[in-house]
Amino acid sequence: MALPGTGQLARLHQSLDQWFAETARDLPWRELDCSPWGILVSEVMLQQTPVVRVLPVWRDWMERWPTPAHLADEPSGEAVRHWGRLGYPRRALRLHAAAVAIRDEHDGDVPDSYPELLTLPGVGTYTAAAVASFAFGRRETVVDTNIRRVHARLISGHALPAPALTAAEMRLADALLPEDRPLSVRWNASVMELGAVVCTARSPKCTDCPVRSSCAWLAAGEPPPSYTPKGQSWHGTDRQVRGAVMAVLREAATPVPREMFEQPPADLGFAPSGVGIPLTALHRLNSAPEQLERALDGLVSDGLAEIHDGGLRLPA
Repeated sequence: MALPGTGQLARLHQSLDQWFAETARDLPWRELDCSPWGILVSEVMLQQTPVVRVLPVWRDWMERWPTPAHLADEPSGEAVRHWGRLGYPRRALRLHAAAVAIRDEHDGDVPDSYPELLTLPGVGTYTAAAVASFAFGRRETVVDTNIRRVHARLISGHALPAPALTAAEMRLADALLPEDRPLSVRWNASVMELGAVVCTARSPKCTDCPVRSSCAWLAAGEPPPSYTPKGQSWHGTDRQVRGAVMAVLREAATPVPREMFEQPPADLGFAPSGVGIPLTALHRLNSAPEQLERALDGLVSDGLAEIHDGGLRLPA
């Protein structure tokens, strides 16, 4: 793999910068008046989750908790409740913990540097770099799945990046990052956007690509990937059962007796207010008793639920 020369790299920067300025999606966390808190929330929500699902939840959170202090003053269970069906609800707990740390240790302001952002609970290298770049205009190397895929095709000539992030990919991303700080921020955003809407994993729209003439993968004849990506299963998995249990807890105003999860409400003759529909959905899964037990115990162990008055509820 040969890195682009100085002139070619400058043309790549310019081409993607112009394309992004003309075609970028109008997303609220890209607005000039979006707060660093709003950008942090968006980055956590967008992990492994499509924009279309994140948008309504992000807007609800920003209206409900416009600052970290607003969220920190609520029980962590409220963050889980209003996480809705985004999936991976431990992200909601991490955001709540980060909000508490921002309130208590940073005077309510999101830290503005990569090292400080890394000290927040649940904030890893990607999120710290993304927030430092997009919220504060720092020159940081941002590498997510979309960026990795664009780099793999455009520069390395591979259909897909390696199954897991490698040191070589980080070195490549560092080498491609513009020296100019404002341009580096736009480069991060534009490459990410290109991977999300054009250079997609399954059906890339190469005719719409602004840098197709420089693409090593196209030049090589679009060789197939060297491995078959494993899709994440859902139906019948522990994750599906956990999600169904969480749907019940989000709707419950009072602790839900454990037997409610184990037997249909009609068999027991009662049900807490508001949980009839999600309970019915849970029982339609016909999950094995041991799978349901794993789900219930795992949610308690992960801090997503707690035992209270003999039942389960969201954490207080």
